[in-house]
Amino acid sequence: MASASIPPLRMQQDGPSLAEQMTALPVATLIVRPDNGVAEANVSAETLLNMARSAIIGSDVSRTIRIAEAGARFDIWHSNKPIAAYDIKVHAGRTAEMEVDLMIAPIIDHEGWRVVSLHPQSQARKIGHRGTSGGARSAMGAAAILAHEIKNPLSGIRGAAQLLESSHGGRDAALTQLICNEVDRIAALIDRMQDFTTDRTLECTPGNIYPLVDRAAGIAAAGFAKNIKIIKRYDPSLPFANINEDALVQVMINLLKNAAEALEHVPRPRIRVETAFRHGVSVMLGGSKGSAVLPIEILVIDNGPGVPEHILDHLFNPFITGKRDGQGLGLALVDKLVRDMSGFVQYSRDAEAGESTFRILLPMAIG
Repeated sequence: MASASIPPLRMQQDGPSLAEQMTALPVATLIVRPDNGVAEANVSAETLLNMARSAIIGSDVSRTIRIAEAGARFDIWHSNKPIAAYDIKVHAGRTAEMEVDLMIAPIIDHEGWRVVSLHPQSQARKIGHRGTSGGARSAMGAAAILAHEIKNPLSGIRGAAQLLESSHGGRDAALTQLICNEVDRIAALIDRMQDFTTDRTLECTPGNIYPLVDRAAGIAAAGFAKNIKIIKRYDPSLPFANINEDALVQVMINLLKNAAEALEHVPRPRIRVETAFRHGVSVMLGGSKGSAVLPIEILVIDNGPGVPEHILDHLFNPFITGKRDGQGLGLALVDKLVRDMSGFVQYSRDAEAGESTFRILLPMAIG
């Protein structure tokens, strides 16, 4: 409980009271006394901690917010310096362990008093739309190391396909042309991957997504998903999207391959590819770019077992995979390419229907 020897924090009353200001704050905020007792808590803190304000006030902050990091180097609750701890795991109140950004700011002219704010992982981050691209950049950096070794055999594959076509008198022209087109696309993708650790903008132009989605589905049906039923449900009235064609094909191939691998042991496997126009969907872009309207929706849905719970929060990070032999780079690349087109991708699971969905939202072409 509050000690009588500690003077209360007072504010001038020519404006909103302390309680009114605290209530208006959109993040979980506590005011902590020099003895680590909580002097004030706002509504957001009640929600995050799953505790009533009356129970929070007077409690010891070090017990109410318990650091879950096993190797914590120092006691953050006995420091008079500003502290910002990012992606730290805590047990907050009566909630389960969570990952948060924790900020502690001393109050000037009131020695020992501090403002503590807790920022849980945003919903945007959980669905994979992150403001920074650190994880994907790491993946692209690793891929760039292999670029030279990959491009050399690609040129040999292309040459072999052309020789095959000429030796068969053009009888397999469609298949050999498919090989050549895919080799060219992969070579262009590798060139792009070498620049993924920079902020260079991916060149996007107005385009019809249907030939690209169909192309990816055709590649899947002819190869890794040849034993899986692929169902297409398209909205015929979709306007052009602002896209990079090669990037969108790569995104769709990666998602279809991810779905096909998830269906390996499913008795009646199926993948649905759906499109729709979603009015009013928009996201905030980084920097000074403002917001973007993203009405073009593409869904890749499978009836597999879904993503393991323990990797959900890191699904789009590189080298994170639930597959025994997976490399964990496919979804990191999907996330990077979609964000480069000013869109976003998210994952969801419908347990009742037994389906997993990857949802892509892309900007509509203007003009």
